[in-house]
Amino acid sequence: MRDLVVAGGGPVGLATALYAARAGLDVVVREPRPVPVDKACGEGLMPSAVEDLEALGLSLPGVPLTGIRYLDGRRSVDAPFAAGPGRGVRRTALHASLAAAVASAGIPVEPCAVSVVTQSSDGVVVDGSPFRHLVAADGLHSPVRRMLGLEAPRRGPRRFGLRRHVAVEPWTSYVEVHWSPHAEAYVTPVAPDCVGIAVLASDGGSFSSQLSAFPSLVARVADASASKVLGAGPLRQRVTRRVAGRVLLVGDASGYVDALTGEGIALGLAQARAAVAAIVSGDPASYERAWQRLSWRHNLLTSTLVSVSSRPVLRRGLVPAASALPVVFRAAVNELARPA
Repeated sequence: MRDLVVAGGGPVGLATALYAARAGLDVVVREPRPVPVDKACGEGLMPSAVEDLEALGLSLPGVPLTGIRYLDGRRSVDAPFAAGPGRGVRRTALHASLAAAVASAGIPVEPCAVSVVTQSSDGVVVDGSPFRHLVAADGLHSPVRRMLGLEAPRRGPRRFGLRRHVAVEPWTSYVEVHWSPHAEAYVTPVAPDCVGIAVLASDGGSFSSQLSAFPSLVARVADASASKVLGAGPLRQRVTRRVAGRVLLVGDASGYVDALTGEGIALGLAQARAAVAAIVSGDPASYERAWQRLSWRHNLLTSTLVSVSSRPVLRRGLVPAASALPVVFRAAVNELARPA
């Protein structure tokens, strides 16, 4: 009987497998899609995520990120990272780097999904094969989470993300968050000749129609070649609990508030470490407490910001308030950026 099967071979799932192997566990990953898998995401790594990935032995591609900048067409305010640089990395490049590390560690990746899960007091049976534990890192719309009945009804606005890459030289080392009355546009440098642009909004519409709300940004990229648009959502995913017997949920599968504050990978890596530590200790139930401890700052700040931004009067005041209180803005950004 193997110690652990990880459902999902995205960045957080592969990192879970690496942490498990380093802890001496016999681990296998199940992922039906070939590497690398692209998806709609902001592609900016917080400083804590860079630190964690380098500690796993990765040499990260991409370009340094020095902070977060908010803009609304009239004002802007910067929050430099105090803990060192983050990193702008194409999702496919990050995934490929982690897959190479997993292969180098000799961790098997089986090209199949997890379809049937049953449990007993001493193990988990996944599609007929016995394991001691299962970690579900199978994404925003986790099939394992749904299979185990761990989903809770959604509340609040239904927000969606659209992302494309544009072949232009980055004009800043900051992640820029452009605000309009109804959407945000995130611009992340990911290579010396490329930026990623992700638009988050509650209403429908094409990427081009959403981006038209940001004329200064449109002017910067008007003549550049661009990739196809990828989408994700609805972003808000509520979960009743993160542990069900010997099954533990990490990353987006464990619940998701919004992409607005942009530290999903950093939080997922911290959750992966905590899940492995709980398994090694023989107390998987303790992961629920660890998850709450790791996630409360992110969930509180993100929920508050999403709630404020959903009210037009308050939304219009976000960037002016950040500009008037730059110390508070920088403190909030660096609270999220610091290691968990």
